[in-house]
Amino acid sequence: MTEAKVHYWNASDDVELAYHELGQGRPVVLLHGLFSDAVMNWIKFGHAARIATEGFRVIMPDLRAHGLSGRPHEPQRYPQGVLARDLRELIGHLALTEFDLGGFSLGSRTTVEGVGEGLKPGRAILGGTGLDGLRHWERRKHFFLDAIELFDRVERGDPHWLSIQFMKSQKVDRIASALLLQSFADTFMEWLQCFTMPTLVVCGSEDEDNGSAEKLARVMPNAVFREVPGTHMSSVTKPEFGEAIAQFLVS
Repeated sequence: MTEAKVHYWNASDDVELAYHELGQGRPVVLLHGLFSDAVMNWIKFGHAARIATEGFRVIMPDLRAHGLSGRPHEPQRYPQGVLARDLRELIGHLALTEFDLGGFSLGSRTTVEGVGEGLKPGRAILGGTGLDGLRHWERRKHFFLDAIELFDRVERGDPHWLSIQFMKSQKVDRIASALLLQSFADTFMEWLQCFTMPTLVVCGSEDEDNGSAEKLARVMPNAVFREVPGTHMSSVTKPEFGEAIAQFLVS
C-alpha cells in the first residue's frame, strides 16, 4: 500500500484546507475528531489502509484549524456550521456523486450536520459518539473552551488535564481552536431521521464521553451498533476500530 497523498484546496472564504487520500475505488470521506487530524485518527493506526484494501478511495480532510489546514485567527472565518460547509464544499470540489461518509467524535457530529442539511452518502459511520453528546454539544464546547483557558494552569487529576495534554501533543493553535469551538451548537435531533442509509455506530467499550452509542443507534432509522475495545482516547487507536468500519462498508 502506497502512502497517503496530501492535497490542498481553497474553501469559499479562501482559507486553504488540506485532505489526505489513500487507495482507489468508491470514495469514502472520513472526518477526524477535535484537536486531532487525519493522520492521527485514520492513517497512523492503519484504519485508512485497512479500508483501502477493500477497494475504497479513502479521503480524509484535516478540518479547519487542524492538521495541515489553515488556522485563521479572524472570527468571521468561523460562522456557525462552518465545518459542515467545508465538508459540502470539499465534496463539490471533488465532484463526488456516490460516496460514503463518516467520522470520529467531532467528525461524527459534522457528519450528522452534513447529512441533516442534505448530503446523501450511500453509507454512514458515526464513531466515538452517543446520543447525549450530539444533543448537548454546547456543554462539551464549554468544557474544551475552559481547557484552552486553563492550558498552563492545571495539574494531573484535574478534569481538563488529559484534554490539555492531547492538545499539547498535537500542537494545537489555541486561538483558532477557540474560535472554531464557538461555531458549534447542539445538534438538531431531527437530523438523525435523515439517516435512512445503512449507518454504523461504533464506539469503545469504555467510551462514555458522549453518552450512549447504543441509544444513538436505536433512535436512528437504519443503524447498527458495534462495540470495539477502549476508551474515547484509545478506541480509535485499536485495529478493531478500522476493521469494524471496513467490514461494514462491504457488508
